[in-house]
Amino acid sequence: MTAQTVAKHAPAPQTPPLPQAKPESLGLSPAALQRMSDAFKREIDKGTVPGVTVMVARRGQVGWFEALGRQSPAASTPMAHNSIFRIFSMTKPIVSVGIMMLLEEGHFVLGDPIAKFIPEFADQKVGVENNGKLDLVPLARPITIQDLLRHTSGITYDHTGNSLVQQLYKESRLRSRKISNAEHASLVGSLPLICQPGSEWNYSRSTDILGRIIEVVSGKSLSAYLAEKILAPLQMAETAFHTGEENAGRLAEAFPIDPWSGEKVQLFNMLEQPVMESGGGGLVSTTMDYARFCQMLLNGGTLDGNRIIGRKTLELMASDHLGPKVKVASRLMPAGHGFGLGFAVRTQPGMAPFAGSVGQFFWSGMAGTFFWIDPAEEMFAVFMMQGPGQREYIRSLLRGLVYAAVE
Repeated sequence: MTAQTVAKHAPAPQTPPLPQAKPESLGLSPAALQRMSDAFKREIDKGTVPGVTVMVARRGQVGWFEALGRQSPAASTPMAHNSIFRIFSMTKPIVSVGIMMLLEEGHFVLGDPIAKFIPEFADQKVGVENNGKLDLVPLARPITIQDLLRHTSGITYDHTGNSLVQQLYKESRLRSRKISNAEHASLVGSLPLICQPGSEWNYSRSTDILGRIIEVVSGKSLSAYLAEKILAPLQMAETAFHTGEENAGRLAEAFPIDPWSGEKVQLFNMLEQPVMESGGGGLVSTTMDYARFCQMLLNGGTLDGNRIIGRKTLELMASDHLGPKVKVASRLMPAGHGFGLGFAVRTQPGMAPFAGSVGQFFWSGMAGTFFWIDPAEEMFAVFMMQGPGQREYIRSLLRGLVYAAVE
């Protein structure tokens, strides 16, 4: 394993590393892992991405952790083990664990309507397209907390399609980082839903709404709650909604022009503190920070003697909550998979066009970050890059390369 470092700046709080071991002692093939490394070096040399980090851990120890390529296309600084990335939707599993911790304290049940905590959702309607116009119809039933966790709320994202409801999203201020979580939730509550709650899986701003519910129930800002309940106990010292100016030399950046599509790439400034603390996609983090979260999940909710979430609660979260009756028509949901409470879950050994295990759970971020937990193999992987247009290809590539190393 190759260690690369960048200094020259004031030291940040150190995230303690996970135990390390030789790959072969963990049932991982060093030769196959080297082939994985070589494959990513080829992608970097081809100009697919500036650089990547990749970690594979098994049986409680890290067997492989590499930083390859450059941290940013604009500088020669090498990618480092402690480079900082926008993790976008890898924020969602952290916030989902946070809301389930409040459930474990008895503040609500999964079937509670969200209007109980955010009144603006009490009179929401569903937008039904009719001859190019939008008819507003009443809800068949309220949106529940479980709906938010599994993305069956009827809330949507404006970038996943161009329906009339999504056009209303695009015309709103929902993408602004200058509105508060309360303002954002109120705005989502004022817009129609894309479908009846519970009827379809639509990837959405639902986890942003969960972040607001955390604020309402806990009486704390989302950042303060996550820091106190999850990030500090796990010693994830470099995970937050922004990072300080002293870390400017550690930021991973994407190519300004997508190397495949030629389109302009615009990602948020990690040094800027947003007003909107997006529970759906606002955190920045490092590979080792997120690895500590993953090891906690693989351990059934504990790390270094700190229990974050109950074992049976986590088991519920990592189970399929869609079943055959919920319509799923999204390329974001691979074949042979369902969705739990904050994670996608593999339900079939086949069907998906990549290797894995039944019971594996995972999610990713739109800039290219990715993780999965494989309880059957006692394994997790964390991958970081900043390359939005290459994320789906690289995810499939990564899965095949990692599972080829499992002996």
